[in-house]
Amino acid sequence: MEVSYNRLWKLLIDKNMSKTQLIKKAGISTNAMAHLGKNEDVRVEVLVRICEALECKLDEIMELIPDQS
Repeated sequence: MEVSYNRLWKLLIDKNMSKTQLIKKAGISTNAMAHLGKNEDVRVEVLVRICEALECKLDEIMELIPDQS
């Protein structure tokens, strides 16, 4: 399974918030944001901080995509 954070980017657009603003509000590192941008694994703590900052649930910022096998 792959992870997609496209929902996060759409939510940021809806909330008129930049990635830099989210980094500051959620207290996450630029490195973590870079991993999110590449749909790479990040720590659950990072995802929780983002959800708290955006007042949303985990399924509103990410989705699991089944392998196409």
